[in-house]
Amino acid sequence: MRAAVIGAGPAGLMAAEVLGAAGAHVTIYDQMPSPGRKFLMAGKSGLNLTMDGDPAFDQRFFEANARLAPMLAAFGPQQVKDWADGLGAEVFAGSSGRVFPKAMKASPLLRAWLSRLAGYGVQLQTRARWQGWDGAAPVIGGAPVEADVTILALGGGSWARLGSDGAWTAHLPHVPFRPANVGLSARWSAHMAPHFGAPIKGVAWKAGGVVSRGEAILSARGLEGSGIYTASRAVREGAALTVDLMPDLSADEISGRLSRPRGKASLSNHLRKALRLPAAKQALLMECAHPLPKDLAPLVKALPLPVTGLHPLDEAISTAGGVPWDALDEGLMLRDRPGVFCVGEMLDWEAPTGGYLITACLATGRWAAQRALATFS
Repeated sequence: MRAAVIGAGPAGLMAAEVLGAAGAHVTIYDQMPSPGRKFLMAGKSGLNLTMDGDPAFDQRFFEANARLAPMLAAFGPQQVKDWADGLGAEVFAGSSGRVFPKAMKASPLLRAWLSRLAGYGVQLQTRARWQGWDGAAPVIGGAPVEADVTILALGGGSWARLGSDGAWTAHLPHVPFRPANVGLSARWSAHMAPHFGAPIKGVAWKAGGVVSRGEAILSARGLEGSGIYTASRAVREGAALTVDLMPDLSADEISGRLSRPRGKASLSNHLRKALRLPAAKQALLMECAHPLPKDLAPLVKALPLPVTGLHPLDEAISTAGGVPWDALDEGLMLRDRPGVFCVGEMLDWEAPTGGYLITACLATGRWAAQRALATFS
């Protein structure tokens, strides 16, 4: 069987691995000069492959839970760990359950993966952009390519410089892209400038029904970081963002501390001594609590933040939107193009950070390749 895999990210490489291991003649095409660009970028923060110990792992994908559940049951966190170990990239789980290679980078795993694919006879052609169709054949680099099966793994709409530019939407049905796991924009006064780059830790970000205990970084443009990414979907859907600056204390406990005699101490010093608020948290409270009420405790527990929107789509870690599920059969094959499968982030789903995204990309690539083999080999 001749297979064309278009896109050399995690989903495409996994599809190529399954097809190559089964004896198919596989060629991977990627428009970038080298494979796995976004995968390597993820490795700069340690390469969070999956999440360990989450019994509801397959329920973290919002509207796509039911569609992804069988794929994740077949290739979920344990299978990802075993697969990485099999490539010589031994993994470990951090205190949060996030699973990383012990090398804390992507390049050793990617090299081992490409070596395995080469051993299966898989070919790789870079600087090869998919440009649509010539009849039933995919057009790559201006010429039609003969293939019995085509796996499209073209990515979402963020990080265009790494290859996920969303240009494929000119040729396929799609739900418009929306940013996911993205920073939030905010307007700060000049008084906040000394605190740009400071981390905001030990807080609880709240938007709609979402509560996130992750940290964030103050920037001139707004807020970035894992705590903000978790809340960004709710903000995207219209929820206001608040922050509980002291989530481990009640409002009454905070009021009690603030009611202690202040003497000649400034409000800033009083907050520092009574609540042990770091300078960046104090600045955030003073920035967003105008006019100052007599009782600051309710604001310490639910400080409204001046969020004006989300950072641009191209800056998002991932995207919602993509090929709609009703355009695909249960095997991820396009209903109106037999033999053409869609996998990975180009599908209409989104996931939180924490390894969910990479795991689902691997699982969908594996699932489609297995269905392709069962149907066309």
